[in-house]
This record gives sequence, structure tokens and C-alpha cells, in this order.
Amino acid sequence: MEDDEELKLMQQRLQEMEAEAKKLREMQQQVELEMQNTVGATDEAKEDIDSRSIYVGNVDYSSTPEEIQAHFQACGTINRVTILCDKWSGQPKGFAYVEFSEPQLVQNAVVLNESMFKGRLIKVIPKRTNVFGYNRGRGIRGRGGRGARPFRGRGRGRGRGFVAYQPY
Repeated sequence: MEDDEELKLMQQRLQEMEAEAKKLREMQQQVELEMQNTVGATDEAKEDIDSRSIYVGNVDYSSTPEEIQAHFQACGTINRVTILCDKWSGQPKGFAYVEFSEPQLVQNAVVLNESMFKGRLIKVIPKRTNVFGYNRGRGIRGRGGRGARPFRGRGRGRGRGFVAYQPY
């Protein structure tokens, strides 16, 4: 009798797990469809945000987003201030991005280029949109991919081994 009860419990648990797996598959399909529909829209949204944003360089490491917002408040309505930090140490990198509500406000902010902020001259320029593959060079001195070294004459690896100079 105990075996029958255990078997029923196991079958019931198996049915529950199958139903849960089916729900998860349906949710995954729904997420994939949403991602496919928003891929093109996210690129346009990024370009729109970039057109309303500025890059602020040489920012003091102790600066807070509120202080940067107060510095640029006279330019217009600010949506967001982002201070980038090192992902390993958590320390600020020394630059920030400020997103405004209107693209015209960027020109007002560029006027503050080389202004003093916490004892430092800050650099203010419009944010550029990153283009994939734009900054991909040809490696060291144009000789191909990563770490390529120019040929340095004979030596090891040419089938001769190491031959020392021996005067006769």
C-alpha cells in the first residue's frame, strides 16, 4: 500500500513539473517574440537618447550625480546623470553623461565647456553614438590581428634550432 501511495505522489509531482516546464517554455517564447519586435526600436531609442546627451570629462572622482545636475541645471531639464565606474574596483572613471529632455538643450550645455567644477576644468561635448566596428584597427603596425609580431629573421622555429656564433 505504501508503494502505491508513493507511486501516486511521484506521478502527481511529475505532472506538476511538466506543467511548470510548459509554462516556462511559453514564457520564454513570449520573451523571444518581444525581443524580436524591439530590436530595431532600441537602436532608434539609443540614437534619440544620444542626441539629447552630453559627455562630461575630467570630473572629480568625489562628484555625485546631484552635484553634476546642479552644475548643468541652468541649461534645462535633466532626465538622468550617469557617472561611470570601474566594474572591478567600483571607483569612478572621471567622466559622466548627462541626458536632457530636449535635443536643443545640448547646445546650452556645450557652452559650459572648460568651466570650473569642483576645482577642475571640465570638458563638455555632445555625446556621440558608438558605431560597431568603427574603432577596430589592424593590430600592431598594420600586420594583422592581435599580438602579431613582425618576422625577425632566423632563429628558433625555422627548423635549424639555436646556432651560436663560434669564431674559428
